[in-house]
Amino acid sequence: MKKFHLFTYGAIAFATLLYALPVTATEPIQPLLAELTRPNALLIGTSETPALVPADVQGTAESSEPVAALFSLEELRDSGDDGGDLGLPDVDLPISDIPLTLNSKVEYFLYHFQTSGKPSFSRWLSHSSRYIPMMKDILKREGMPEDLVYVAMIESGFQMHARSWASAVGPWQFMSETGRRYSLRIDQWTDERKDPVKATTAAALYLKELYGIFKGDWYLAAAGYNAGENKILRAISMYNTSDFWEISRGSYLKRETKEYVPKLLAAAIIAKDPARYGFSDIAYLTPIEYDTVTIPSRTNLDLAAKLSGTTYESIKELNPDLRHWCTPPNYPDYLLKIPKGSKQQFEAAYAKVPVDQRFTERVLYSRYLARKKDTLKGVARRFGTSPATLAELNGLNAKARIAGKSLLVPVKQTVDFSHEGRSARSSAATKGSYSKYYTVKSGDTLSSLSKRFKVSAKLLSAWNNLKVKVALKPGRRIIIAKFTEKNGEMAPAAKS
Repeated sequence: MKKFHLFTYGAIAFATLLYALPVTATEPIQPLLAELTRPNALLIGTSETPALVPADVQGTAESSEPVAALFSLEELRDSGDDGGDLGLPDVDLPISDIPLTLNSKVEYFLYHFQTSGKPSFSRWLSHSSRYIPMMKDILKREGMPEDLVYVAMIESGFQMHARSWASAVGPWQFMSETGRRYSLRIDQWTDERKDPVKATTAAALYLKELYGIFKGDWYLAAAGYNAGENKILRAISMYNTSDFWEISRGSYLKRETKEYVPKLLAAAIIAKDPARYGFSDIAYLTPIEYDTVTIPSRTNLDLAAKLSGTTYESIKELNPDLRHWCTPPNYPDYLLKIPKGSKQQFEAAYAKVPVDQRFTERVLYSRYLARKKDTLKGVARRFGTSPATLAELNGLNAKARIAGKSLLVPVKQTVDFSHEGRSARSSAATKGSYSKYYTVKSGDTLSSLSKRFKVSAKLLSAWNNLKVKVALKPGRRIIIAKFTEKNGEMAPAAKS
């Protein structure tokens, strides 16, 4: 009977508990439902990492809210995670004519440009307004996306005299070999890699070619611009993929190339909407404007400045490709840039200056490292000067030992017209000449390529500066056909 009473009391207590449970549970459930229905609530079961927030977007956070896993951008970068599996929130990217992507690598540079890289990026933005309008016009004329101007931004910050550790020069950072491939003149008188108009035209042609090589993929084209097309082609073959982000996971490409594309994308995103990312107080330079005048013979730049009513420094700034005090020799009808609005004044005054008074010869100097047995007399004879002049120039006495010293020496004013200036052949070159390239593979020879592409080995050698018996290195890019535009159609160039 006692056991029966205990069982009865237990059953009654359990039933009472079940009846009371919904009432007591409403207290914690209601705040939880409210939290889950908030527009900005974190979803249970997600670990979505918050993205960088533009400077003009303000957010609030409550200490009681759960926090996603946190890490610094440096830790993210060191982990090797390219963000492929990272669920990034939807972000309104600016309208662009090159594809923009947001992932952890791009976010790293967005953060970098807003923090430690902000002083540099501010300077880039300041200079960008001076050259972007002109560069965009050229890109558009060549049928290229205008937002490729941001390649020049990350290459040089729009500095015309920029030079890299690898001797790439100018706003588009051309190596001399690549520059000459696109008809940029580089010699002791002028370096057209620094000319914003000519260099931008060359860059547009190079990027157009890269775009074709990589079948319409701008990320691979940009990577090829940085590392060379052959390097990227080998990477594609090595990893058996044409996805830049997949290729950049591997160890074959250098870090500089892996970071080149995300750096470009981050620069474009910020530059197209600077104020949103904290760049609201930039002192933008005025767009570059100029007139061009035809210079029939060598002319001093200080004379050109005087006749156009400006300074020597202004003429040099407008013509950054000129390396010395005058227009280059053997370059008839050189187009000199002068301040906008001064063309009529210049031409009227220039016509009155006698030809023999337009140019003044000056001595150019170079450095010579004296060898062990060198003497002042011997070095002076070699450079066409006197020992006394050489001693005075370098602050030495006539009997000084010069072994191991770096001497300032005059350079003879001679011009090798076969290597400098415009030769008859180059000036007569027709616009609309194109070359077809082939990347050498293992086992290829001049003879086999000659048969394959139906062109003589002699002509292949001439087009590519090769010796007939030289071994072809796999990966090298060589010309295998040339074409010229005739009556709107492409025709093979004369095979002579």
